[in-house]
Amino acid sequence: MNGCAARGAGGSESTPTLEMKAIRVNQFGGPDVLRLEEAPMPRPGPGQLVLRVRAAGVNPVDTYFRSGTNPAIQPPYTPGSDAAGEVVSVGEGVSAFATGDRVYVGGSLSGTYAEFALCEATRTYPLPHPVGFEQGAALHIPYATAHRALFHRADARAGEIVLIHGASGGVGLAAVQFARAAGL
Repeated sequence: MNGCAARGAGGSESTPTLEMKAIRVNQFGGPDVLRLEEAPMPRPGPGQLVLRVRAAGVNPVDTYFRSGTNPAIQPPYTPGSDAAGEVVSVGEGVSAFATGDRVYVGGSLSGTYAEFALCEATRTYPLPHPVGFEQGAALHIPYATAHRALFHRADARAGEIVLIHGASGGVGLAAVQFARAAGL
């Protein structure tokens, strides 16, 4: 969804449209079940914000969900949890972010394979200006997973030796970067 412009009827400055384009899954299956459809524009509630998605992360977990492995997720739904973009509106009680802020999200309430995504402010993070939207969309799942594995579960400390099996994917690459930075 990098660079997509929203379509639909005009709205207020904080909520630019009434409809948007989104990838939807209406039945479980392979990539052929992904459909580009019109969807309602999300509106933020208390503690929430709406993100204009400039780039969406594509993670293996998205394919698992699409195949029906998680009974908590039922069609129809919009896939995707990681994204980066700009805040377009904030709900009541959100003071950490304002319209126009560059952010990345680790988890979305509405799915990130869309022009706009509804997100909890507590799962939204500032995106520094040198970091591109594509990089920001690739941050949360791989880097949070690697950080948790190394420092929360394994309690890794500088000077220790670490074996990172499969350092060719997103989580493995993040683990190598964290391990090196921590002196492992």
